[in-house]
Amino acid sequence: MVRAHGLRGEVVVELWSNRPERRQPGAELIARFPDRERPLVVLASRPFGPGAQDPVSRWLVRFETVSDRAAAEALRGAVLLGRPIADPDALWVDELCGARLVDPEGRPVGEVRAVLANPASDLLELADGRLLPLRFVVGRTDEGFVVEAPAGLLDDPPS
Repeated sequence: MVRAHGLRGEVVVELWSNRPERRQPGAELIARFPDRERPLVVLASRPFGPGAQDPVSRWLVRFETVSDRAAAEALRGAVLLGRPIADPDALWVDELCGARLVDPEGRPVGEVRAVLANPASDLLELADGRLLPLRFVVGRTDEGFVVEAPAGLLDDPPS
């Protein structure tokens, strides 16, 4: 959470999810702090600022047990986590980070170091520094994911 907003307990949340159910009334989230976790239930949410429909955007959120500015300030810096959603077709960031990538023939492509938000397509940052648009992930294996990239895209890592 970024900061408190106003006097009635709203907080500015930087949302890293394209799942609208994460911000709908009744959604159960976990606020993770360095030393503890706290459950929260969304009462209401609304877009905040430009780009509110982007995959990474800011929202004003009210939670059931947060009714004033002091309670909202106490949430500053917490990381909000949603409970797992059963969706066999979804790719989750925590699954991608550290995953091994192979081409359709099973040859190693690299290991994912991070997932970077990008308006056209999120990017997989590989351990060797190469970037690969997420849209080229076409399947799963027991060890990771299959990628089908255009010829030349993955030829040489940057120096």
